[in-house]
Amino acid sequence: MNIERLKELITQGESLNMEFKGEEGGPLSDRDLIEAVVCMANRPTPQEAFVLIGVEDDGRVTGARPRHEAGTTDPRRLQALIANRTQPPLSCNVEVVDFEGKPVVVIEVPRAHHPVGTSDGIYKRRALGGQGKPQCLPFHFHEMQSMLASRGVLDYSALIVPEARWEDLDPLEFERFRRFVRESLGQGDMTLLNLPDQELAKALGAVEANHEVTHIRVLGLLLFGKEEALRRFLPTHEVAFQVMRGTRVEVNEFFRWPLLRIMDEILSRFRARNREEEFLVGMLRVGVPDYPERAFREAVANALVHRDYTRLGAVHIQWHDDHMVISNPGGFPEGVHLDNILVTPPRPRNPLLADAFKRAGIVERTGRGIDTIFTEQLRSGRPAPSYERSTPTDVVLVLPGGKANLQFVRLVVEESQAGRILGLDELLILNALWQERSLTTPQASGLLQKPEPDARAVLEQLVEAGLVEARGERKGRTYHLSAATYRRLGLPSAYVRRRGFEPIQQEQMVLQYVRAHGRITRREAAELCQISLDQAYRLLQGLVEKGVLIQHGKKKGSWYSLRA
Repeated sequence: MNIERLKELITQGESLNMEFKGEEGGPLSDRDLIEAVVCMANRPTPQEAFVLIGVEDDGRVTGARPRHEAGTTDPRRLQALIANRTQPPLSCNVEVVDFEGKPVVVIEVPRAHHPVGTSDGIYKRRALGGQGKPQCLPFHFHEMQSMLASRGVLDYSALIVPEARWEDLDPLEFERFRRFVRESLGQGDMTLLNLPDQELAKALGAVEANHEVTHIRVLGLLLFGKEEALRRFLPTHEVAFQVMRGTRVEVNEFFRWPLLRIMDEILSRFRARNREEEFLVGMLRVGVPDYPERAFREAVANALVHRDYTRLGAVHIQWHDDHMVISNPGGFPEGVHLDNILVTPPRPRNPLLADAFKRAGIVERTGRGIDTIFTEQLRSGRPAPSYERSTPTDVVLVLPGGKANLQFVRLVVEESQAGRILGLDELLILNALWQERSLTTPQASGLLQKPEPDARAVLEQLVEAGLVEARGERKGRTYHLSAATYRRLGLPSAYVRRRGFEPIQQEQMVLQYVRAHGRITRREAAELCQISLDQAYRLLQGLVEKGVLIQHGKKKGSWYSLRA
C-alpha cells in the first residue's frame, strides 16, 4: 500500500469497514488486536476492510509501537499471530507503511463467510452502536444464525427443534395445505394431495424421519404447528395486519398462527376491503382493483418466506389511504440490493420454506415472484412498487395506490387483444415515459437494471410497435410516447408539447436569441431548445456551415455570433 492510498483511508474515518487503533496512550495488546480483527471479519458489508494500528480515533497518526525485536514490526509474524489466534484461521494481509516518519500497521481483513472467533472463544461483530457510530459488539448465537442464513450458508427453516413433538402439529393445517394445492389451478404439487399427514410432512422436509418421525423441523412448526407450540418454540414468529386512516389506527391485529392459516386470514381481510372500479374496453368489461390481488398475495408470501426468523419483530402489512406497506425483519440476502432486485437470481433466505410455498401453489414456481408484483401493479395503472425504504435490517415494499390511470389500463388491454402481451420491461418503460415524458438509453438501462444494449433493444421494439418514438441520434437519442399512444391515453396535446420544436423552429429560436444577446453557447442553445448538448452542438454547427453563424474558440469555451 502506498502513502496516498493510506491517506485516503485515514481521511474516510472509522466506519463498518475501517477501525483505528491508536497506541498513543499505551501499546495495543495481542488480545485486543485479535479481537479487533475478528470483529472486522464478522462485518455485514462486502467491501474491503482494514484495521490501522498507529492511528487514533480522531484520525491523528501517532505511529504504531514496535511489536518485535530490534524495535521493528515483522508483518509475516503478525500474519502468523492472527492465523494462530483465530478460529477458523484468518489469512490477513499485513503491511507496515511509513507515514511521514511514523509507522502505521495496515491489516487488510477478509470478510468471513462463517462466524470467526478468537482461540479463547470470543466472538465479536462489526455494527453500528446506539449513537450510530461503528463499534465491536458481542456476537450472539442467534445473530450468527442470521448471518449464515442471509449469506445462503444456513437454512433456518431446516433446523431441528429438539423439544418439539408430532403432537405439536395440527391435523387441520395438513388439510389446509392440501386445499391450497387443490385451489392452485395446477400451480401446486398435485402428487402431495393423497399423502397421509406424516408422509406429506416427510415429502416437504418438515420432519426428520426414518420409518417414524424422530424430529420436527422449524418448517414443520411454521406450516402445521399449533398456536401454543409456535409461541413456545418460535417466539419471533408474528404477523401484524393494520389499517391506517391518516394517523388513526382503524385495525390492529397480530397473528401467531401457522403460515397458511395466516395467508387465509390476510387474504380474506384484503378481499373485504379491496374495492374495484370497472370500465369498458370495447365490449369487454375490465375491473381495476385498488390493489391487484396477485401482487398483494405474492408480496405477503415473500415477506413470510424471506423474513429472518432469528430476529424479533413482526411481518407488518399496513394499509394506508393511498398506499400499502409490507415489511419483514431481515435485510436483503447477500447479493441482492436495490440496483439488481429485478434481475438477480432467486436467493431465498429459507429455501425449504420457499419450496413448500411453491409446492402449495402460493408463490411462483420460478421463484421470480417480484416480477409478478411489479407486472400486476403496472398493469393495474399504478406507479411501480418501491423497495427504497428498505434498510440493512428490514425489507420494506411500498405498493402505491390512489386513483388508477384507466387510460393506461386500456392501452395494456388493447395491446393484449391485438396479440401483443406487454412484459415487465415494456411496462416499466411505458410507465416511466408516462411519468417522466422522456427517457434516454442510460436511463432505461438503470430502470430495467440491464445493460444498455438490452435496454436499447426494448426501446426499439416499442418504437417498431408504434408505442414510442425516438428523437435524435447516437448518444443524444431520446424516447417519448408516440402520437398514437398519447391519443389512446386521451392526451393528444401532450404529444405536441413533448415532441417539441422541429429543426427549422430550433434554428429560428437560436437566431432570435443571438440577435437579442449578441452570442450563444452550446449550453445556452441546449437549454433554449430543450435538447441535449450533443444535439445543440450539431444544431450550431449546421448554422455555421450555412454561413449564418461564426464559431469563436474551440471545445467547451466556444461561442457563436452572427456573421456580419
